[in-house]
Formats: sequence, structure tokens, C-alpha cells
Amino acid sequence: MKRYPFTIILTILLWSISLTTKAQNYFIDGYHGGVWGHYPLNYTTFISDMLDKNPFWKLNLEIEPVTWDVVKINDPTGYQRFKKHVEDQSIDGRIEFVNPSYGQAYLFNIQGESVIRQLEIGMAKIRQHFPTASFESYSSEEPCFTSALPQILKSFGYKYAALKNPNTMWGGYTTAFGDELVNWTGPDGSTLLTVPRYESEQFKTGSTWQTVAWNNDPMYLKAARAQGIQNPIGMCIQDAGWKNGPWLGQPKNFTYTTWKDYIANIADHSKAKTWNFTQENVQVSLVWGSQILQQLAQNTRKAENKIIVAEKLNAINSIYDKGIRKTGDFKAAWQNLLLAEHHDSWIVPYNIVDKVKKSNWADQVKVWTDNSNQITDSLLATNGFPKNITEGNQIRVYNTTAQKRKELVAVSLMDKTSHNTQIYDPKGYLIASQKVTQNDGSTALLFEAEVNPIGYNSYSLKSGGGSRELNAKSGHKANKMGLTEADGKLIISTDLYRIIINPAKGGIIESLKGTALNNKEFVKVGENQYFNEMKGYFYADSLWQSSANQAAKVTVVNNGPLQIKLKIEGTVGEHTFTQYLCLQKGDERIQVQTTMDWKGNPGIGENYMQKGGWKQEDLKKAFYNDKFKFRAIFPLNLKKQKLYKNAGFDVLESKLTNTYYSTWDSIKNNIIVDWVDVSDENENFGMALITDHTTSYQHDENGILGFTLQYSGMGLWGRNYSIKGPSTYNYTLVPHANNWENANVWNKSVAVNEPFHVVKTSEKAVGSGSLITLSNNHLEISSIQMENNAMLVRVFNPSKEFASSDVTIGINTKNASLIELNNTIIQKLPITKLSGNKTSVKLNLTPFGIRTIKLDL
Repeated sequence: MKRYPFTIILTILLWSISLTTKAQNYFIDGYHGGVWGHYPLNYTTFISDMLDKNPFWKLNLEIEPVTWDVVKINDPTGYQRFKKHVEDQSIDGRIEFVNPSYGQAYLFNIQGESVIRQLEIGMAKIRQHFPTASFESYSSEEPCFTSALPQILKSFGYKYAALKNPNTMWGGYTTAFGDELVNWTGPDGSTLLTVPRYESEQFKTGSTWQTVAWNNDPMYLKAARAQGIQNPIGMCIQDAGWKNGPWLGQPKNFTYTTWKDYIANIADHSKAKTWNFTQENVQVSLVWGSQILQQLAQNTRKAENKIIVAEKLNAINSIYDKGIRKTGDFKAAWQNLLLAEHHDSWIVPYNIVDKVKKSNWADQVKVWTDNSNQITDSLLATNGFPKNITEGNQIRVYNTTAQKRKELVAVSLMDKTSHNTQIYDPKGYLIASQKVTQNDGSTALLFEAEVNPIGYNSYSLKSGGGSRELNAKSGHKANKMGLTEADGKLIISTDLYRIIINPAKGGIIESLKGTALNNKEFVKVGENQYFNEMKGYFYADSLWQSSANQAAKVTVVNNGPLQIKLKIEGTVGEHTFTQYLCLQKGDERIQVQTTMDWKGNPGIGENYMQKGGWKQEDLKKAFYNDKFKFRAIFPLNLKKQKLYKNAGFDVLESKLTNTYYSTWDSIKNNIIVDWVDVSDENENFGMALITDHTTSYQHDENGILGFTLQYSGMGLWGRNYSIKGPSTYNYTLVPHANNWENANVWNKSVAVNEPFHVVKTSEKAVGSGSLITLSNNHLEISSIQMENNAMLVRVFNPSKEFASSDVTIGINTKNASLIELNNTIIQKLPITKLSGNKTSVKLNLTPFGIRTIKLDL
């Protein structure tokens, strides 16, 4: 026998062992939750004990970052021990922070800027406690995903992600796609190496919240290998508070790992498919239409819009009025908002979070959003539209969007007797105005303001002395608006539309013609469904009820040269409603506000009672089925329709034939975040629907668009989602030519979210200003932040095309840089000096790309 040196034998032996052990099983363990969700006292000590006892164990953490503030005080020994475990953040370290989101938000239901701040402020808080913390892999136990995440995460320095959530799928899951790894590709083309829910990863039989990956089920491992996956990995990020320690106990046929170690060192990179992931791959469902969720969503959206506007106003005033402010002013406001966006508030709004006050998640969201609003108001020293405006006042009108806007704005007056109050522009010309009654019954002066991008204009109120002739001299002549009656119907005529309202059918819109759009008729007649009808199934009465079944009383609230507003009072069965329909001169938007005054707690939705209990094993659930919910519906006269919808920093064309489903294993993404837009096949005409909160929308093969107003019945975990008091719904319809992109629907929605902001100023505060101007009118400035002696400007390209733009800054700029979200510099931008102390830089953006410019002032 030939003798071999010992080192050669050892090498061959190790090589053969590596061959036999190359194909292994792996598992992701860790903890999810925090002080708001669930995190018992001294739990950090328990985790440290388990880490010491089980040296084979590794943890993937998504703990609410504020938790560590509490732990540091209440469990100081456990806190210090845990810090020691966290120090090693190398690839071989035992702890990885996989989701630093400040409020553990779902992300798919909020705007893009909130997604960024969730991560930015969350990471800062974690690093405050654990300075060595690194963020390389994104993962979540809940379906906390949105399509633009690859771009956002990469800009924060992330390398990897996982799209599994196999043990907490009550709220939904991602589409099954690919095998060991995929290149998760976002709408802008950014990619992240990602572990998907495998094509072979099936739902667990008899469950409505799991796949077979939750415990490395032998069936799961076998199916994965049959698919060609050599290193299958399961996952269960446990709820903080569980006392299992290692989820699967001592590892026998698998290895505990972190996501960054698995993806970097173990998984097969060579076969990673490209996955052009869209928002419809996030297949999620909540109890859309329930009153508690609707009001919660409205509160968060209002605060979300307000703080973004406030930061922009702060930037404008910092430059033009008060000198540059220090950073951090808005931090507390953001922190309150981000906690209000917590996923638990959306999926378990009735759960008690304050045992002393006996308040639930929805109550707490109201506290947080109120706090956020109060902080922004105090920083701006104003409460929105000024109250008690009197003659002789100067006012400023602010525009916080990237587009120059000419829109009507209302200024509340001190009393209804100020008949002679008139308004003048900065040049002293009289502007056409109209006294109007607002929805709350107060009196306001309505006038057309023209304001440059990210800027302001000044106006003055004076009494008497003006005449109609002066309007023409100033170039602000009012177009004719008209309201007539024929055959018991009301006909509204504006410079843009001719609309017929039928009181006999509950005030539905019988015809909507775009007189400025080749007289296009947008209303589809027939099929026993009406435009702007409200309809739903009231299962306690076994009846379909509709606002069109009874006649409505229609009152003219305002009828003048600038605004026509109708008040429609009708009934849906025994329940009364009041609807305001408002059209304004030169405004494409048809604004609707409806308040339903419910009698008691009617059951609304499909008459199906699934089994109760926390597991909810019954696949079919009544709250999934939007067909039976109380909805606003809009039959559209558009042939072979296409539907587009927005998400955070994304717009996608829907591939759904229709939006309806009724079982847990057939969930579709039918969510309206801000807007949906329906056009005809050739995209000659379209209709946008913009809402004031995230909810579900409906669309089907018959060309019927709708969105959910109300559901009342059994929801998740057998909870009765009831109605208590009135419900108010706000939405806007925008008929247009061309498709959503050419019609600039994205920025029309931004203008709804960011209306003109009006403040009272001193006599000397006159003139106008524009802080930032973009040469490309389709781009959005999603945020502006003041940071010491610098300004951070975030620009988004809501387009399928590459975009370039000159960015003109209305102040002298020393340096300009493109930076990542983690503040690393991408490149220095050449600065062009312009007249009037202005500067300019060039900006290029990919389709649906976001870029942050840092300007040193």
C-alpha cells in the first residue's frame, strides 16, 4: 500500500467531509416586538442567559429601537450583558439587527418619505445604544415590505434581504418566486440579493398564518431539494416574551445562522434569478373599511402630510426670515408619527396597549398623531389656515410642492358681516374673490393665489374701494361658473366640466363631461350602477342598500364665480348621509366629502361567519370580500381599461383581472395608498381617484372603479369590528386626458396632500420668494430638511422615463453633493452661479429614482 503524508490524508478527509456536508439545512431564529408590542421586564436578561447557555444559537432581531431606552433603565445588568453579545458585528457574530424600523411599520401602507424616516431614525436610535451595530440584511416577521425597498435599503448600505414571513402571515405574505436566492429588483432598477419565499414553499395545511418553512418541516426541506435548493433555510422570528430559547431546540439536522452569514457565505449565488418585484407581489390584507382602521389611517395620513409640509415651510422660513435653524427640531414629531405607523395598530387596533388607561392601539395612535401635529404647529408658530382675519391684514400663501401652482385658497374671516373685504396681490391689484360658506359653517374669503415652487406670495386684505373692472386690469378675471336646473336635475357648468346631478337617485352624478377634454363623457350608464353611488350589503337585514334608492335633498351652499358647492342629504336604508360636492374655477379636482350618520351598529359585508379564535383556521373570511362592503362606485366610460396605482416611490400597472378574493390563500394586493388611475386601452383619457387614507379599492372587468367606505362584522381573531358614531370619507376625482404620467397625476395627488398653507403676517412682510425650482415639472420634492448649515433636498422621479432637471436654489450655495441615505457622498455636483444670488446644479434620475442633494449654504 502506498503511504501518503498525514497532511495529504487530512486534506482529502476534510475535502470529502465538505462534500458530504455542503448541502445542509439552516434556520433563522430571533425576536420581534418591543415595549409597545410585547417585551416583558427583564427579558433582556433572559435572552443573555439563553445566549450563554446555547453557544450554537444566533439571533436576528427586529426589536422596536425605543425598547433599549427602557431596558437600559429597568434591566441594567441584562442590558450591559446584551451589549457585550452585540459588540461583534462581523460575519461570524451571533446577533444581527435585521429590521431597525423605528415603529415596525408595514411600509406598504405609508408614503415613501415615511419609509425612509422609519429606517433612518430607527438606526440612529439603535446605534445610540450599540455603537458597533451594522445593518446589512433586511428581514421582518410580519409582511413589512414595499416595492421601493431595494433602492432605499441599498442607499442605507444594505446588501441583502429576505422576503419570508412564514410564521406570522395573518396580514399577508409575498408571492412565491424563485429558489435559494433572487435579485430583488425594485421599480428604479436597484437590486438586492434576497432570499424569497421559494416557489416550493407551500402554505401549511389547516393554517391561515403559516407556511411549512416556520419549523423546517421535512416536507418543506424535501420540496426545496426537489426544486434544486441545496441549502434550504426556514425562519421564525419569535415574539419577544416567548420563553422557548432556541426555537427548534438543539440543532440536529440544521444550523442556526444570521441572514448576512447565510447569504454571504452559504447560499448559492450563481443561480439567482432577477425578480422584477412590484407592489402586487406584496399580497396583504387588513380589515379594510372597518371604522377603527379607517379613522386610524386618516389620523396617520394627516400627521404624515403635515410634518412633511412643516419641514419644507421651516426651510423656506429659515432662509427668508429667521436664519438657518439647527437640526433636530422635528425629531420628536417624526418619532410620534413613526410609532403611530406601527404594524400592530393596523392589524390589532383593538388590542390594549395601556392597561392603566385601558386604551387600545387606535387610542394610542390618536395620542401619537396629536402629539406630532402639536409639535409641528409649535415649531411653525401657526395652526394652519389663519383664524379671525380682519381688514388690513397681510397674509402669506405658501406652496410646498415642486410645481408652480395657481389655485383657489380660502381665508377664514372674523365674521359674516365683512361684506366689503377684498384681496390684493403684491402689485396692489384687486383679485377676484368670493365669500363662501365652508363645510363647518364658517365664512371664508376665496381667491386665486399664484405661488412659485417651494415658495410663498404675499397678499393684503382691505375694505371697499374695488370694482369688477379692476379685476380685468390685474389679469385675474374670473371665468363664468353656472348652476341651472332642468327636469328636476341640477347642472353644474365650470370652465372645465359639465356635470348633471340627479336628486331623485340620491344625488348621483348622472353625467360628467370634460368640456376642456373634447367634451368627453366619463360616466358609463346602465348595469343598474351609478356614478358616485354608495352601495353595500347589510346582512342583518339581508338587503342591498344604496344611496340611489331614495331621493336626496340638494342644497346650493356656494354659487359664485369661483366656487360651486352642493350639499346633498340622503339616506341609505335608515342611515342618513351628508355629502358636499365642490368644484372650483380652473381646478381639475372634483372634491367630495361624505359623512354617514349611522344608526346603531349595522352589519355590513358578506353574511359569512368564519370560525373565531386566534388561529382563524377557516380560509374564507367575510372581511376579505369587498363585493359586499359599503363602497363608493364609479362606472367609467373608458374602453378596455388599464389601472395604475401608487405606492411609496412607485407607480405600477395592475395585472389583476379584478380585485376580488374571499380566502386567505388567494389574497390580492388591492390597496390604494394615495391614488389609483384608470385609463382606456389607448390612454386617451383617464380618471384618477385620490383618497385621504390607505384602504382597499375595487376594479373589475366591467369597468367599475370603487373604493371601500365601510365594513362592520367579524375581523381578525374573531373580533367584532363595529361602528360607533359617524364616519367621514374624503376623496377627490380628477378626469384627465392621456395617461397618469402625462397628466402628472402623481403631483396632483401631492397637491391634495400639501394644500396651500396660509399665515397672517406683519404689514412689512410683503413680496414673494421661491427657494427651489426644478426645470422638470414632473419631478417631486419629497422632503427638505435643514441640517446645521446645510439643506438636504430629496427629489423623486415619478416616471417610467429617465429624467434630468436643473435645480435652481434661491440662495448662494457653497457646495453641492449627491449623498446616499446613510450620508456617504456619491459625487460632488458642479455649481453654476446665477444672477440674484442664486445657484443651480444639474440632476439626473432613473425612472422612479430618488436622489438626495446636500447643499452647503
